[in-house]
Amino acid sequence: MSITINPAATVFHLQTDHTSYIVEILPNQTLGQVYYGDRIPVKDAYPNLTAREERGGTPTWHDDLPDFQPELVKTEYASLGKGDYRYPAFQLTQPNGSRISEFVYQDYQLTAGKQRLPKLPSTFDDTQDGAQTLTITLKDRLTGVLQHLNYAVFPHQDVIVRSATFENPTATAVTLNTAYSAQLDLPDDRYDFLQFAGDWARERHLYRNRLRPGSQSIASLRGASSAQENPFMMLARPETTETQGSAYGLNLVYSGNFNDSVEVNQFATSRVLIGINPTEFAWNLVPESTFQTPEAILSYTSAGLNQLSQQMGDFYQHHLVNSKFANQERPVLINNWEATYFDFDEAKLMTIVRQAHDLGIDMFVLDDGWFGHRNDDTTSLGDWFTNQPKFPQGLSHFCDQVHALDMQLGLWFEPEMVSKDSDLYRAHPDWLIGDPNAELTPSRHQFVLDMSRKDVIDYLAQRISEIIDETHLDYIKWDMNRNITEAFSHQLAATNQLELAHRYILGVYDLYDRLTQAYPDVLFESCASGGGRFDLGMMYYAPQAWTSDDTDAVERLKIQYGTSYGYPQAMMGAHVSAVPNEQDGRITSLTTRGAVAFFGDLGYELDITQMTPDELQQIKEQVAFYHQYRQLFQFGKFYRIDSPFADDGNLTSWGVVASDQSQGIFGRYQLLNHPNAPYQRQFFQGLDPKRQYTVNGGAEHFSGTELMAAGYFVPSVKPAKGYSSDFSAQLFIVEAV
Repeated sequence: MSITINPAATVFHLQTDHTSYIVEILPNQTLGQVYYGDRIPVKDAYPNLTAREERGGTPTWHDDLPDFQPELVKTEYASLGKGDYRYPAFQLTQPNGSRISEFVYQDYQLTAGKQRLPKLPSTFDDTQDGAQTLTITLKDRLTGVLQHLNYAVFPHQDVIVRSATFENPTATAVTLNTAYSAQLDLPDDRYDFLQFAGDWARERHLYRNRLRPGSQSIASLRGASSAQENPFMMLARPETTETQGSAYGLNLVYSGNFNDSVEVNQFATSRVLIGINPTEFAWNLVPESTFQTPEAILSYTSAGLNQLSQQMGDFYQHHLVNSKFANQERPVLINNWEATYFDFDEAKLMTIVRQAHDLGIDMFVLDDGWFGHRNDDTTSLGDWFTNQPKFPQGLSHFCDQVHALDMQLGLWFEPEMVSKDSDLYRAHPDWLIGDPNAELTPSRHQFVLDMSRKDVIDYLAQRISEIIDETHLDYIKWDMNRNITEAFSHQLAATNQLELAHRYILGVYDLYDRLTQAYPDVLFESCASGGGRFDLGMMYYAPQAWTSDDTDAVERLKIQYGTSYGYPQAMMGAHVSAVPNEQDGRITSLTTRGAVAFFGDLGYELDITQMTPDELQQIKEQVAFYHQYRQLFQFGKFYRIDSPFADDGNLTSWGVVASDQSQGIFGRYQLLNHPNAPYQRQFFQGLDPKRQYTVNGGAEHFSGTELMAAGYFVPSVKPAKGYSSDFSAQLFIVEAV
């Protein structure tokens, strides 16, 4: 059993294979946090872990409980106004304006397995992997509102999933002002805060800083999880490395406004909150209604950051990603965007398609410009009808030719957006998000559809379904190229306007759910100007995402390395593009570009009709190589070795290893070459210490211990033909004898 409850039903011990998470009923009948860390034995009570001493200058709960001071107590889901001055996990406003709540324990429910949440992406246990779910119910003495704190334990991945459900069984409405998914009170502040921040074209760079007194947070108010901050974070002991030490990983199954914060108070305790951003949020909890928070994923290890990333990635594969695609190898694709932009017709595209077929590429993806009268980015978003001048015989005629070559076909959509120069906007101007009395802020010449409206979702579901039926699509690239401004819905009442951001995301999920249910064989890839919505909410429906619009191999080292902390490589779209690179003008060899892109879902984003025979032959060899090792690249256990975020940053290395440790491929990337350099060795990870291996098919045999502890000699980098020796890449294929 993963969950043990003591005879008095006052202590709940949640166990995974390697961790313990313990909560208890406190003297004031609220719920307290006891312990989260390495697995410890089950006991009826833990007085050593819950000991309290009275401190001066802070309120007590009651005169007869002088040592029960809310500011010093570790709680599970705190409110504000009863002596705990830290940021709360929730807040309700009563009809009289009071924001005070007094939730007290009622009962619990324990069930086998883990069910999906309605209307939200969520975790599941379809394979009966031993999950258990605990729901602890509390009731507000003042309003009668019920609070259900939900815990799902996934023992074999060392993951605990938390969420909260608010239920109003009364005849009086209340307002929910704050509703986080999870709170975690830790007993000290000796942690580094690892966040993954950036911007368009430089997403998810690693920043690691010590916790300090006060609140530190990462957040988004863009209506999307954003490229600027990612809802994944880690807390690690200062001495923790990739291979050893304690760390917590926290992620949110949500794609909208979020806030992840860590608050260190005057007693050096650390409160973690993760969930919907309370700014620009309120929810009217009317009689006989409920509000469900998104799920938060918590994981812990004492075996280093690589282990934490691996166990969370394994969890996503088994318990979050669409089971149809969880273990399915992803196709090698070519996208026409950087080859043609808007300047194409059927004949031009077929030239690329036939060339791609000859190179062994699996799929052709037709990007922006196939619909409406869209020949630039100022028109036609929302008009999902074939651009007849480009496809005079219809879009299906082109698609049939692609399929006739035994290639798969993908199509680009941007369903959430609308152009003012579109038939859709002219027919439904009220479908656009925006205050009718304010001057609207354009971005990329486009505006945002009100996805909180059912009529908008109905229209989009119908049009996209008709295109899928017409073209027999295999893949959809779902883009989202701007964030919300002037957040106002023409359909919502004044008292409900602060619900818009959340209702918008629920509408996006509704559309995804309708399409993925109706077309279970269509692979979806999410995109938001690259990695602007790279989150688990999207991954539930679209098991891979466009990692970044920046396809420069050098910049991708940091982007893919940083992303790997929170997300496995099968989720990362990674393409080879032309040089000089469009984003930064850098010139790198085709070898280097391929060697970086291999560690993800490989694709090509360039005009192959303009390449030399030697370059085409090299791409053909890359595709064949990737096909040979695709299972390993996409689903192998990923190890970070040398970080591009190190002080020098000149060397990056990583690798993937098969689950049975029979095979591994390691990439080593050097930015600048140095003359007369010292000898270098590459240290591998994840191998079986007792097995014998070869490297790149060489005759010498090496034990796993030797390759991991003593390393493998790396010859000096020599200039590639036509390129400098800078920005070099080397691959090492390690195979058991």
